[in-house]
Amino acid sequence: MAQLLLVEDDAQVRSALTRALTERGHAVASASAGMPGLTRAVADRPDLVVLDLGLPDLDGCEVLRMLRAVSAVPVIVATARDDEPEIVRALDAGADDYVVKPFSATHLDARIRAVLRRGRDADDGTAPVVVGGLRIEPAAREATLDGTPLGLTPKEFDLLHYLAVRPGQVVSKRELLTEVWRMAYGGADKTVDVHLSWLRRKLGESAQAPRYLQTVHGVGVKLVDPGP
Repeated sequence: MAQLLLVEDDAQVRSALTRALTERGHAVASASAGMPGLTRAVADRPDLVVLDLGLPDLDGCEVLRMLRAVSAVPVIVATARDDEPEIVRALDAGADDYVVKPFSATHLDARIRAVLRRGRDADDGTAPVVVGGLRIEPAAREATLDGTPLGLTPKEFDLLHYLAVRPGQVVSKRELLTEVWRMAYGGADKTVDVHLSWLRRKLGESAQAPRYLQTVHGVGVKLVDPGP
């Protein structure tokens, strides 16, 4: 049984989802606005949060950013906004998955179970990852280069960690969109390009003068040990 927090301002939707998810074996708490939801998420420490973007007091993405500053709890964004920029914005803010309204309780339950399953699998990969002078601490979600903290955003960390556990392996942008951004059915390659650019800047390199992040044109990108 998972402990869920549903942050949804529509009373009818909130009631229906609470009832349906409870019938599927979950324990469900709820909040009707962003700040109460944030307070409950921090105090109650649920296993997963389902977060509506259209909240009456705060934009859902802002709530998500505030939550990510203090918690790594999995978050599924529930939104009526089906345009790609909004979905990318939510994923970049730290969402683990998203569902577009209207959706069924069965669909949402399947997404919840999938996200929780991924979380359990990820718990096994908490050992530090070292590539050259780069050290990544998955449990603390911290990365350093030659002992200096890199100050990565959540998605930059996810991207770097995904590449670092596959040193020397070329990873396509499509795979990164699927595995890091959870956008299995589409997404813009420029999302990956922008984050790689930010990551390179923090690693003290560029696409023209790469060290750790090597682009294989027409194929993808790999992370390598640049050597001495």
